[in-house]
Amino acid sequence: MKIHEYQAKDLFRTHSIAVPNGTMITDEEEALSLEGKWGYPCVVKAQVHSGGRGKAGGVKLVRNAKEYHAAVKDILGMTLVSNQTGPEGKRVRRVLIEEGARIQKELYLSIIVDREKGMPVVIASTQGGMEIEEVARSNPELIIREHIHPVLGLLPFVGRKLAFGLGLNKDQQKSFVKILTRLYRLFESKDASLVEINPLIVTADDQINAIDAKINFDDNALYRHPEIVELRDLEEEHPLEVEASKFDLNYIKLDGSIGCMVNGAGLAMATMDIIKYFGGEPANFLDVGGGTSEDRVREAFKILMSDPKVRGVFINIFGGIVRTDLVARGIVNALKNLSVTVPIVVRLVGTNEEAGRRIIQESGMDFVVETDLQAAARKIVNCVKGE
Repeated sequence: MKIHEYQAKDLFRTHSIAVPNGTMITDEEEALSLEGKWGYPCVVKAQVHSGGRGKAGGVKLVRNAKEYHAAVKDILGMTLVSNQTGPEGKRVRRVLIEEGARIQKELYLSIIVDREKGMPVVIASTQGGMEIEEVARSNPELIIREHIHPVLGLLPFVGRKLAFGLGLNKDQQKSFVKILTRLYRLFESKDASLVEINPLIVTADDQINAIDAKINFDDNALYRHPEIVELRDLEEEHPLEVEASKFDLNYIKLDGSIGCMVNGAGLAMATMDIIKYFGGEPANFLDVGGGTSEDRVREAFKILMSDPKVRGVFINIFGGIVRTDLVARGIVNALKNLSVTVPIVVRLVGTNEEAGRRIIQESGMDFVVETDLQAAARKIVNCVKGE
């Protein structure tokens, strides 16, 4: 789950991480009442769940009242298009008005989960204000990484080592270690999957402040944090993803034309890979789960068919925990109430697979049933291409 920058900064404040003063507004009338409150220069920042806002015109430094009103008018309500939003962009419904800062140096700092090593890792760089992915491609030597042992936690020497690597002086190092310690405490206590400050600035008086803030949370741990769930902005999520979350379905909308219904994240990734291998493009990631039910399968299929870009569906179920006959019944029952005109290829393998395939074949509906993964993937790609 993602939250807005202004919400992340509120969490930073509760963990004593220094951020600029600011106020979030949702209309121009609010903006008028705040004119001059934070002095000049100040910053007007679009609040959407996307990076690259500055390059897309969603962040503006203003030096007087005239520039302030022009920036608010330009940004509030705009459709912000960046490399992370896709061509459709995101509508800006909220704007953060924030005081300016006297910047001496810009740094990058984040904590993420290293899934390969199974522990958090701190990533820091002297190239603050830039996209870290671009820094990794062009100047990987400028990125510093330090892993954090999940039992021992963040040891003091790690912060000092990172501060030294960033070229900070003695006073700056002390401030940096405090920020990092508090950031890790936030990361750990709220079950975050990412906390990022870009840029983390050194001010003219040697203070370390977070000018930006980004936090993502582990969806599987949200049951422990109702206060975080309250921060969810459904308007920032695709409507089909919101609908899927009501039924505990792991769904992510993509740009392709082949709808995928799979059980298990690993199999779902492999299914998308093999679709692309044979020249197709997946329309979604959809994991119905290992212990799914007939009702969840029915709702999953409805969500798939609600995507107007879907021109074919590939159902790939491996019955380890889940019974394939239950999946088959869910598919058939869903189709009874839907007008489906796209080809559907079904692969059911595992527990009760013969019963599952029999339900599909005896339904009287137009399914293509395959047992071989490559044959099934090739078939749906060819069907969508009209071959």
